[in-house]
Amino acid sequence: MIHTIVVVDSVANITDSISDLGLLVIDFDHYLSDYPKKCEAKTRVINLCATDLYLSRGYYCSLLAEARQHKVLPSVNAINDLIIRSGNEQLDSHQLTLPQHLCSGLSGTMTGESVLAYFGQTENSAYQKIAKYAFERFPVPIFSLSVSFAHNVTSVNVQLVSIDSLNASQQATLFERLSHFIQSNWRKAMPKKQARWDMAILYNPEEATPPSDNKALKLFLKAAQQVGIHAELITPEQLNLINQYDALFIRETTAINHHTYHAARKAEQEGLVVIDDANSILRCCNKVFLQDAFTYNKVPAPKSAFVSVNNESARAELLQKFGFPMVLKLPESSFSIGVFKVDDESQLTDKLEHMLLQSALVLVQEFIFTEYDWRIGVLNGRAIYACRYYMARNHWQIYNHSSKKDFSGRFETLPTFEVPKAVLDAAIKASAIVGNGLYGVDVKQSNNQVYVIEVNDNPSLESKVEDVYLGKELYMIIMQEFANRLEARGRK
Repeated sequence: MIHTIVVVDSVANITDSISDLGLLVIDFDHYLSDYPKKCEAKTRVINLCATDLYLSRGYYCSLLAEARQHKVLPSVNAINDLIIRSGNEQLDSHQLTLPQHLCSGLSGTMTGESVLAYFGQTENSAYQKIAKYAFERFPVPIFSLSVSFAHNVTSVNVQLVSIDSLNASQQATLFERLSHFIQSNWRKAMPKKQARWDMAILYNPEEATPPSDNKALKLFLKAAQQVGIHAELITPEQLNLINQYDALFIRETTAINHHTYHAARKAEQEGLVVIDDANSILRCCNKVFLQDAFTYNKVPAPKSAFVSVNNESARAELLQKFGFPMVLKLPESSFSIGVFKVDDESQLTDKLEHMLLQSALVLVQEFIFTEYDWRIGVLNGRAIYACRYYMARNHWQIYNHSSKKDFSGRFETLPTFEVPKAVLDAAIKASAIVGNGLYGVDVKQSNNQVYVIEVNDNPSLESKVEDVYLGKELYMIIMQEFANRLEARGRK
């Protein structure tokens, strides 16, 4: 069983309202002296001590909980995010600019009004979405919200609140919300076989073309359990609790200006083992970085150039270097979106004009026709699977986004020992530039030459596609890599 304890500055100041909820409440001195206990179960801590001062009891409660490998809310990082220093002045609040979709329904009459939020919930319906938004960024048990309007910008001030400042009715609401929070967000029971680690697998049920289908996600969950990891699926809305896990596996299409990148960064800061790590996302999501790195490290790749202007001289230079057809790519794109083949100068002019409005640079490459692209799955420098992805019917790419009937071509999954050595070598060399994570490397083979097209940090891993040859073993290989890294982390 997972053991949950609530730590407060003084039990004497807690009302009787908590007794009916069955929660264990102890004071800080008790937590300091009596924990960790010998052979204790997995422990999760709700820290309700005052945390508005650096090096306060509340601060040390979260710090000690993390040192003792107890899962704690709030984390030290969350506390530090709200305790802002300005010279010698220390504040216990933070101002957030609200996105436009949260501003509808707000009015100037709210200025100066302060409402309490408990675990991202508030009894004032006008503030509910704002409270949830603030809790996702500052996951602390109690805070107050006040909205302000200035220079066409709506912002909310988030301020830490101590439990000692709450009256009996407010304390009752706090503990009611706490009980609901534990039941809805923290699992009370573990699987029959006690797992050594907890993993969050991030997926987005709303994503149209996710990197893993539902069957594959279930196979990941089962494989994780077999290597001593308790894994569960989480959605983007649950990322505020990422510090409650030991590892994060991202199974949602990544981007830099996106919650997937921020989730990876936050998880790494919290000490989690992360795939895709933030550096891999940063490097793979930008084709400018990849092509420059390929050139510098002598990775075989198509002839390439960058263009930043759309004028007659620039187009003439491109025509002389590449001829028609040529391929234009936006630096940040996936699933063949933002990739265009141009066949004449009119198309070149039109596409460059459109693309340079979206990006300061456009990547231009020679067009290399092949019936299929190789996709080599690489994990920690080792090829683990291989596929041939054939071009969509009557199209020059694997994906044809203008066709619903023939959206993608057929595929073949092969054992890696049947892949030409030059293809494997190029894929492994290209992935080493990015890091030691999990990658899908796209390689073309033409006239006995190989060309690395790109390295994908979040490769497709779907049931009955990439796993056709290895089956369940593919999922086991990936989960075992997580277990190895978690074991190595524990030895440090």
